[in-house]
Amino acid sequence: MASDARISITSYLGELSPTRLRALFAQDPSKAAAWVRLAAAEGHASAQVCYGRLLLAGTGVPKDESAAFNWFRRAAASGDAEAHNMVGRCLDEGWGVGADPAQAAIHYQIAADASLAWAQYNLGHLYLDGRGVGRDPAAALALYRAAAQQGHVRAMNLLGRCHEQAWGTAPDGETAADWYRRSAEGGYFRGQFNWASVLLARGKADEAAHWFERAASQGSAGVRRATLEAVARARCQSPQLERVWQALRVQA
Repeated sequence: MASDARISITSYLGELSPTRLRALFAQDPSKAAAWVRLAAAEGHASAQVCYGRLLLAGTGVPKDESAAFNWFRRAAASGDAEAHNMVGRCLDEGWGVGADPAQAAIHYQIAADASLAWAQYNLGHLYLDGRGVGRDPAAALALYRAAAQQGHVRAMNLLGRCHEQAWGTAPDGETAADWYRRSAEGGYFRGQFNWASVLLARGKADEAAHWFERAASQGSAGVRRATLEAVARARCQSPQLERVWQALRVQA
């Protein structure tokens, strides 16, 4: 009977759409986490990764980075690309294990070779900064491009930065601007800020105001401060920028 119940629950979880699973967690996080834990214990790699993420965030379970790392490592042993990426993240950030960028790079590489966009993006950072691997901006550029071509909006923004700053390639403002635009339209706040800056430099102040406003509404505290400063300097260029500046000043 217990075995039948486990099969029923794991089959049910496997059939849930991401939207339905999020709704389930919103309704009763601890019950949903218990179901995922059961599927993870049965050896389902995707459930093991999911449960590890819950442990990292403390969603429905007490936060436990060490246990999260062990679940990711268990799933990675079965060859799961998402798991290798998360093992890499733990080793990269020191979540539940000592930080070891060189080992992180090995796991990122396995997942990147499986065409996982997040792993390509994460490995790109290591090559750009020279952490755990030799510094290689050209390798970072190639990894960001591979992730961006899969629709990864953060990679699109970094690809734009590479072209703007000549990291691993010749400087190319037009290509940089195009990737910033794609990142912005994809909803990434840093891409929105950079695209707004491009538009402002091109004299398109009203369009820039729209993207500055979106970047500030979705961005980190640092991006909100940068947006406020950029809009403050340019607010005389259009009524829209003045309006955005007034709103951001009140929020600050």
